[in-house]
Amino acid sequence: MTSRFRFGARGTAGVPPTSGKPLPALPVAAALLTATVALYIALVAFGNITDFDTNRQFVRHVFAMDTTFKDPDLMWRAITSSTIQDIAYVVIIIWETLAALVLIAATAAWTSGLRRRSGFGRARRLSSVGLLMMLLLFGAGFIAVGGEWFAMWQSKSWNGLEAAARNFMMAGIVLVVVHLRGNEPSDE
Repeated sequence: MTSRFRFGARGTAGVPPTSGKPLPALPVAAALLTATVALYIALVAFGNITDFDTNRQFVRHVFAMDTTFKDPDLMWRAITSSTIQDIAYVVIIIWETLAALVLIAATAAWTSGLRRRSGFGRARRLSSVGLLMMLLLFGAGFIAVGGEWFAMWQSKSWNGLEAAARNFMMAGIVLVVVHLRGNEPSDE
């Protein structure tokens, strides 16, 4: 007959199908959570690219500190050069885009590992890199630099601390889930 009968059935991508073995719960959770964060940061980057001016105004106001209490002891920190503000904004967009690409690759690695029911080490490493990029962006960039250095917390109209904290916590929780040990003894 045909070769599929002679050599055995093949599943997706040439991988032999598993014999009804259920998917391991933690890797499935890690894959879905990683995919969720990948989708989110990809949409954020896409939005910043296609609607460039909206968040550029946010970055400009935060850097200029023009909606803070304008304490003379802090105002020396303000950056009013629109060129420097725009460079910072483009760097943020590039960082978001790279994080999205790494997390998309991590999602693909999780999917591949789930098909094989093993070998999640690469997916964990890629997820870790992408999630750490998110933690650095929102933790160091928005919370520390924007919130404290540029006193964004003082602004009623240009305060992104709540959103940054939400993104920081989301990435942190997913990073913890990614590193929980599943039911596979050698998953590295």
